[in-house]
Amino acid sequence: MDSLKLVAGIEPLQGIVLDAALVGEMQRAAGATDVIDFYNPSFKSYATSEIVSCGKSAWPAVSITGPDCKLQCDHCKGKILASMIPACTPEELWRVANQQIEHGARGMLLTGGSNHRNEVEYDPYYATIRHIKDAFPEFRIAMHTALVDRDMAQRMEDSGIDAAMMDVIGAQETITQVYHLKRSVDDFERTLENLVATRLKVVPHIVLGLHYGHFLGERVALEMLRRHKPSAVVLVVVMPFYAPAHRPFGVPDSLEVGRFFLDARQALPDIPLLLGCARPAGQAKAEIDAYALMAGLNGIAHPADGMVELAARLGRKARIASTCCSMAMGGEMVAESGLWAKPGVSSIPV
Repeated sequence: MDSLKLVAGIEPLQGIVLDAALVGEMQRAAGATDVIDFYNPSFKSYATSEIVSCGKSAWPAVSITGPDCKLQCDHCKGKILASMIPACTPEELWRVANQQIEHGARGMLLTGGSNHRNEVEYDPYYATIRHIKDAFPEFRIAMHTALVDRDMAQRMEDSGIDAAMMDVIGAQETITQVYHLKRSVDDFERTLENLVATRLKVVPHIVLGLHYGHFLGERVALEMLRRHKPSAVVLVVVMPFYAPAHRPFGVPDSLEVGRFFLDARQALPDIPLLLGCARPAGQAKAEIDAYALMAGLNGIAHPADGMVELAARLGRKARIASTCCSMAMGGEMVAESGLWAKPGVSSIPV
């Protein structure tokens, strides 16, 4: 089976450029599972010719600090938080959760801006989070933890959250220059160690190209994940929409991203490996997503147009879920989901 010919025969993918040598290596590795999960969380409006929108309320993102963040990292400047629902007091978080559940939410991403130590100050909110989970046990909460010590990790477990997410950074230069942070690579590994020591489902992220669009510490981060065995791993590609003019980011090379996908699949053969929401748009997105499918990743959030058809042509059944990809752990979907494929598209519900 020639994967390049399969890609060329799919109308939305015509014109993308894939490396024949890498595609051949992916074919020979034969690491793909029979099923591929496509995630359609409602963080942003999304639909393709193959997947319909799941609506605005299925999986909202909530920030306990609103748009405020002390770090002002060069790729974000806190602007990502500005698009989220603010819940800046425990009382407001309770109100927001109830309101979103009334509107049909199945779960939420809970995050907030960091202090100068890259910690999100959740302490006042843990009792409320526990209250939400006790009142609505089917409502799923995925929390962005930032850096935590052992006690903080334990409090997160006690609050009842369903998934703990953190970015794993493997280069000191990136921590210092991009994050403006006086912490070490060891601090990120200790956070990972502290989280996996709990009973939490731990889903760390690696941001590819985080050092101004260039790869630097990604493989060190991958080695950390090999050592600590999280529940699942999410790979994303930097989207520096808000980078300052004096420190611009390049667009990571799709071939280098695809190579990392294959290396990560081989390094973590028994851990669900997912492509998250963030990555460049346009042709680069289609190339990245095609590499993710062929490298054998288990899931893709907000897939490029043509991915459902490509999955079918590669012999993989597509499952469409209206949830955050961080809720996929151990091969099972934790969050309730439904079928969001358009009529005529071959897929199976989660």
